[in-house]
Amino acid sequence: MISRISGKITEKGANYLTLDLGGLSYEVLIPACVMQGIDANLMPDGKISLLTYHYYQVDQSKSVPVLIGFLHQVEKDFFEIFITVSGIGPRAALKALNKPISSIAKAIDEGDLFSLKSLPGIGEQRAKEIIAKLQNKVGKFGLIQDRNPVEKNLARNIAEEALDVLLQLEYKKPEAQRMIKNVLDNHPKVDSTEALLNLVYKQKRLPK
Repeated sequence: MISRISGKITEKGANYLTLDLGGLSYEVLIPACVMQGIDANLMPDGKISLLTYHYYQVDQSKSVPVLIGFLHQVEKDFFEIFITVSGIGPRAALKALNKPISSIAKAIDEGDLFSLKSLPGIGEQRAKEIIAKLQNKVGKFGLIQDRNPVEKNLARNIAEEALDVLLQLEYKKPEAQRMIKNVLDNHPKVDSTEALLNLVYKQKRLPK
């Protein structure tokens, strides 16, 4: 049973990643609610580490191993409780989870049929079954802080631009990356490359 996988992303599709594990490549299916956070969780070398749900899809006379990836245990936990609903298997859940988990959990807890019916592949009867099975059991998932892909991408772009500038100023890459990370850890709301570089400069001037 494969419970975690780490590798370099060599291909990225709408709902999957192909990871190179050093000559051996694996396709990992990714729910849309998880895919939004992939770029923000990449390591500097382009690798990603994922928790996996591993199962075998039986198709006529063959059994095909399938991996579904998650960034955090709480995402995997929600997936596993979601597929306990009758008629929702791993593939159906993978397709359905295209909104933030917190909003899906809230819809379940509030008995919001309209919101649940808007999930791909979930009709009214299935939505009713989800509520009947999971209502009052998913409260903790409503506490997940939603990712904001726009903010994440902005921060990433600013950091990359600042790194380019520092490299042109002949700073070593590891030192430049460390300085940028220190600033972003202390000032996560920084909204421009210029502001980030000014903070890096001020940080350099502080006595050690």
